[in-house]
Amino acid sequence: MAESPRRAAGRRLQLPLLCLLLQGATAILFAVFVRYNHETDAALWHWGNHSNADNEFYFRYPSFQDVHVMVFVGFGFLMAFLQRYGFSSLGFTFLLAAFALQWSTLIQGFLHTRHGSHICVGVESMINADFCAGAVLISFGAVLGKAGPAQLLLLALLETLLFGVNEFVLLSLLGVKDAGGSMTIHTFGAYFGLVLSRVLYRPQLEKSKHRQGSVYHSDLFAMIGTIFLWVFWPSFNSAPTTLGDGQHRTVLHTYYSLTASTLSTFALSALVGEHGRLDMVHIQNAALAGGVVVGTAGEMMLTPFGALAAGFLAGTVSTLGYKFFTPILEAKFKVQDTCGVHNLHGMPGVLGALLGVLVARLATHEAYGEGLDSVFPLIAAGQRTATSQAMHQLFGLLVTLMFASVGGGLGGLLLRLPFLDSPPDSQCYEDRVYWEVSVPAATQTRALPPFLTCVFPSCLLLLLWGTPAPWRYPFTCFPTPALQVPGELEDEAQGPLRVEEPVTQA
Repeated sequence: MAESPRRAAGRRLQLPLLCLLLQGATAILFAVFVRYNHETDAALWHWGNHSNADNEFYFRYPSFQDVHVMVFVGFGFLMAFLQRYGFSSLGFTFLLAAFALQWSTLIQGFLHTRHGSHICVGVESMINADFCAGAVLISFGAVLGKAGPAQLLLLALLETLLFGVNEFVLLSLLGVKDAGGSMTIHTFGAYFGLVLSRVLYRPQLEKSKHRQGSVYHSDLFAMIGTIFLWVFWPSFNSAPTTLGDGQHRTVLHTYYSLTASTLSTFALSALVGEHGRLDMVHIQNAALAGGVVVGTAGEMMLTPFGALAAGFLAGTVSTLGYKFFTPILEAKFKVQDTCGVHNLHGMPGVLGALLGVLVARLATHEAYGEGLDSVFPLIAAGQRTATSQAMHQLFGLLVTLMFASVGGGLGGLLLRLPFLDSPPDSQCYEDRVYWEVSVPAATQTRALPPFLTCVFPSCLLLLLWGTPAPWRYPFTCFPTPALQVPGELEDEAQGPLRVEEPVTQA
């Protein structure tokens, strides 16, 4: 891949200098401001004569562990569907999340957990930082394949700041309930990314259209991400909720909503698909919409039936969005949404926010009893009526859309600065622009997918996280024999098994 020496020299310097600058700045800020909280500091914890079993770590760490896996494994593999962009999908997810965790600890700490002049951190601040990283990765999905790593780091720098401000306005100033982040994470991340993509619109992107599709094994990679996200999503929604019945209720609602969105996705995909066939893009993404839609109302008295109905609706809307709305979004609005984040996070996030408005309006002392104080403390204290709380929930959605739109516009202008390296129109969705790729791309599609011999066993290890030590030894990675990949030949009865055409998904 020929390129000018000046461009290569710029790429050699931009990313290292930016990484070192950002890491040095955050390290200095950590040294000055960040301290242990009372449950992490040895002197403070033992001074209170607490039992170790009462430490919040033992209640929150299992949820943190699940959320952490979702961010790094789930999001990373879900975006590995592009046939020649797997290194970048996984690698840039790793890079952005690692930086966002540090930067969001500072931003959220200054806004939420500051005591005097210090930021106090513990396991709960780690969970909140993961949530912020999730929002950044959602926005990343909208511009996947069209931005360089230096641009993406600046995107994370700006978005993390605005995420923290938006979250502070909603949760602290407006008193909005949004434990699972339908508004603060999914809606904010999706519409930030969509506006960003609009500002970065590439009219000549057709030059890279042939790389925008998936192949058989890249779709399997993405399905690994889907399964991880699907399995751990109840922990994602319930991680920050009040311990006890609220957390239990959130897990239950997410659990049933995901099952309903999965069935509706399979039904709609076959219904609208060519010759009644399922589309892997729909299954990988729309099946997860049930987790997004109950993010706001998860800890409320939604009821199991309400969770099923919401999940079924979210799966339906998401599937139809991938089939019909994504092409309109690009043709009419010039929004090139690589991963389809509008269908998985945007529309289900807005639906989740509106569901929260409805359920908050129906909140009564009779339905919640003594538990009303933990879910709606302002209603329990008599400072708000249920109608007032519902209006605050609706206003919170509008505020989120405003922050996301303004932030995405500013982010687009920042990333358009001429000295920032970005792939040319003819080399988008291509790993070799930023990575050393030892095997030619034409050969990669004909080798046995590496996840069968290495990556997939490693993922299984994560599922065995809490099992006895003998199960944690690494699997042996055997040499990969060259095979013809299924899907590259035509089936005599059914025609092409996988049509190579542009695919969008989140």
